[in-house]
Amino acid sequence: MSDSDTTPPEAPRLAYHHTPGTGPTIVFLSGYASDMTGTKAVALEDWAKSQGRAYLRFDYAGCGASEGEFEKQTLAGWRDDALYLIDTLTEGPVVLVGSSMGGWVMLMAAKARAERIAGLVGIAAAPDFTDWGFSQTEKLHLLQHGRLEKPSDYSDQPTVTTRAFWASGEANRMMIAPIAFDGPVRLIQGQQDKEVPWERAVRLAELIRSAQVQTWLIKDGDHRLSRDTDIALIIRGVEDVITCLQRSS
Repeated sequence: MSDSDTTPPEAPRLAYHHTPGTGPTIVFLSGYASDMTGTKAVALEDWAKSQGRAYLRFDYAGCGASEGEFEKQTLAGWRDDALYLIDTLTEGPVVLVGSSMGGWVMLMAAKARAERIAGLVGIAAAPDFTDWGFSQTEKLHLLQHGRLEKPSDYSDQPTVTTRAFWASGEANRMMIAPIAFDGPVRLIQGQQDKEVPWERAVRLAELIRSAQVQTWLIKDGDHRLSRDTDIALIIRGVEDVITCLQRSS
């Protein structure tokens, strides 16, 4: 396993853990203000190692062990972080696993690297949350003050959103038109998720062009989806996507 950091041109150094193995390479994309040490990212790495599969988890700029100031980052910048590491560390087809905001980055990366991204697994995927995740009052506050703090259910520190991040999100919305992706997709969504309404997953499934899309709803699942049963379902989703790719190759 390679534990190191690398530097996109004129950008902060990015920390990552890369496990070589058989393809497709599985790349985990974390959520907003999260990092690569989360339960799901590490559990998937453990599974990939046990299967001899290539796996990559990393921290976006300004997050975790990567360099950079969090409040100077944007959604497009984090997409570019993902693309840079995919381009420089992996070969052949890639399966993206996107958690929460990582599900948005996943869709953007798949659009930018259509020739490389072969399959998708969304975990409480939250594309376009700058649109539906903020009240009109909060949006106005962002525009007027450039910064918004909201209490976090996952940290003692508030969740900070900047005007630059919000604007980047609005400029890169994915659910305003059909999504041109034709590979296998699994969308895993808790129906007790207080952050992402479960109906968003159903709508996303409708918009993705592929006929190989399945939406798995967990009736008692929350936003984290980090219980042992949730992790087992996520691993099953990744296995399903890989099996579909092997059948079609």
